Amino acid sequence: MKKQKTGKLKYGSVSALMIVMILAALIALNAGVYALEKKKGWRIDLSFNGIASQSAETAEVLKQLKDPVQIIALFRKGDEDAPLLELLDRYAAASDLVTWKQTDPTLNPALLGRFTTDSVTPGNNDLIVYCEKTNRFRVLGPDDYVSVGIDTETGEYTYTGWTYERAVTGAIAYVTRERIPRAVVLQGNGELDSDTLQYFRGLLEANQYEIAFEDLTDAAFTPDPEDLMIFFSPVRDLTEPELGKLAAFAAKGGSFLFACDYSDPLENMPNYTALLRSYGFLPLEGIVIADAADEGTYYDKDHPYWLLPEMCSTDLTLGLITAGANHLLLPGARAFREPEESDRNLTAGTVLRSGKTSYRKVLTKNTSVLDKTAEDEEGAFALAMEARRITADGYVSRAFIIGCSAALADQQLYAMTDSQQFTVRIMEFLLQTEASDLQIAPKEAVRPALGTGSTNLGSVLLVALPLGVLLAAILVLGPRRDR
Repeated sequence: MKKQKTGKLKYGSVSALMIVMILAALIALNAGVYALEKKKGWRIDLSFNGIASQSAETAEVLKQLKDPVQIIALFRKGDEDAPLLELLDRYAAASDLVTWKQTDPTLNPALLGRFTTDSVTPGNNDLIVYCEKTNRFRVLGPDDYVSVGIDTETGEYTYTGWTYERAVTGAIAYVTRERIPRAVVLQGNGELDSDTLQYFRGLLEANQYEIAFEDLTDAAFTPDPEDLMIFFSPVRDLTEPELGKLAAFAAKGGSFLFACDYSDPLENMPNYTALLRSYGFLPLEGIVIADAADEGTYYDKDHPYWLLPEMCSTDLTLGLITAGANHLLLPGARAFREPEESDRNLTAGTVLRSGKTSYRKVLTKNTSVLDKTAEDEEGAFALAMEARRITADGYVSRAFIIGCSAALADQQLYAMTDSQQFTVRIMEFLLQTEASDLQIAPKEAVRPALGTGSTNLGSVLLVALPLGVLLAAILVLGPRRDR
């Protein structure tokens, strides 16, 4: 006699089939959601600092893209920087012109060699941002993803924020820009070298400038008027041929950035000072010291020569003043005499000025104290100046000078003051470029400490959850009470 299938068995088969179908649907849903997260950037960034989120500035840069950009993430499997890779997913989702891939650098030495230069060697944990159309690339490393500040209590450097987005967006803008403005730091006369200027170099490169170090004493080097020539504290005078090169450069509209210090022997450098004077820059001997009674003009009483200058309102500084980015510190500065009159082709003006009662101390071998004496000149001194000269051929040659090289190149001042913004603005003024510094704020590096309002949501949930369970029980059990 054939045994009939029971209803219970039929019910079990249907249930199993439904479970299989539900599991299949969930797997398909999960795969679909994952694809949307990767391709469309649908994943919500729930991190406390929004580290993988993108700003309006990044959206604008991506909107302006015309050429494809490839990003190569050099990470070994298992050693990935998860927030960074998630951010790259969002770049790829936001623009069809941005693609990225991960590769193990140890397995692809030919790739590393392709992007290796005299100054850059990509390696593990780096990003290579590359545009084939311009044949330009930028290598980003872990140091590019952090902003540094000073702990005022300990005096030590601390990481204050993550700059993943600013670094990547800046690199994309750099590699796709039609023309990269170029700054040339001149060497050959005892100037500060590339090692000393590493933070200055990094700042310019991060803001889409190309920077090179060229030997002015090399007969084969000819300055290009499209570039900016930079002098960082030379201590030997220019030769006549070198001065001739620079005069021809200026005649075609070339521009200069001069950074000097109070200890530079300018009195023994007549050719160099002649170049400065051609722009109305008249360097004065000695160091500027603040009056102890004028407290807002210096750092502290132990360092009256660490000046807090007044930023004058000029076309160079107006945007900085409006944005409140006018806090600078000049640790030891040379002053300049403001020209009483200019020729009709030259316009010169003061950018930074010391306090009205500051004084200029000429240092000698016998100088033992910095206290003011009757011989010291008093007054508000120009500490930085700008100038424009119209050349015989109708070009405009621009120049800027500051009496403290550290203000443009020191890491500690970068962290403590607005010198980075000031330096970038100087570059824009001299090269007449559009604003290149991306206003993308760093993400917080440390989770904010708990405050009195931090527990409000938790307190509400602590009360609401038991009440919700109690209400559900009443609604379910209430109708059954009379059964």
